[in-house]
Amino acid sequence: MRNEDAFTGLEAAIVLIAFIVVAAVFSYVVLGAGFFTTQKSQEVVHTGVAQASSNMEVSGPVVIAGNDTNKVANITFYLQLAAGGSPIDMNKTTYVVSTKTNQQTYTSSNVTTEWYIDGVNATEGANNLLEKFEFVKVTINGTTQKPLPAIGVNDKFIVEIRPDQGAAYPLERNAPPSLEDGHYYEVY
Repeated sequence: MRNEDAFTGLEAAIVLIAFIVVAAVFSYVVLGAGFFTTQKSQEVVHTGVAQASSNMEVSGPVVIAGNDTNKVANITFYLQLAAGGSPIDMNKTTYVVSTKTNQQTYTSSNVTTEWYIDGVNATEGANNLLEKFEFVKVTINGTTQKPLPAIGVNDKFIVEIRPDQGAAYPLERNAPPSLEDGHYYEVY
């Protein structure tokens, strides 16, 4: 007795197509999950770079003024956006002035700013958003409400500029060997 039951070509084609469809659906799901994971990873990397890199830089010298007690009366510097940096809201930027023994935090209400666009004073009507081709002159004044930490001759001090987004930008400088009332000194 011979069994002539066999797998016909039509049945083989149906099984082959079923395998191909299942493989296609499976690969679509795997690729979709991979693309989703890649997109999330890319977002994490871009967010990390934005937060870790500083969006601003100092442009020009850091200048201090002396007072009648041979201490620093104020600190002045210019800020601009770093190459490729996104705009910074200067109203949300804080400044921390530190010495080896003391530190003081200043907000935008405690500092004086002057705005420049392409080198022309644009303080009148400034939107307090540091953008491309703009400079802002920041002056940190010691007042009775918010005195500067005592920075004397040859003292090292750090001004840390902390924008609301991105890394803080530290300025580490040394006071000059003499500080006279009303004199201005460029510090390095």
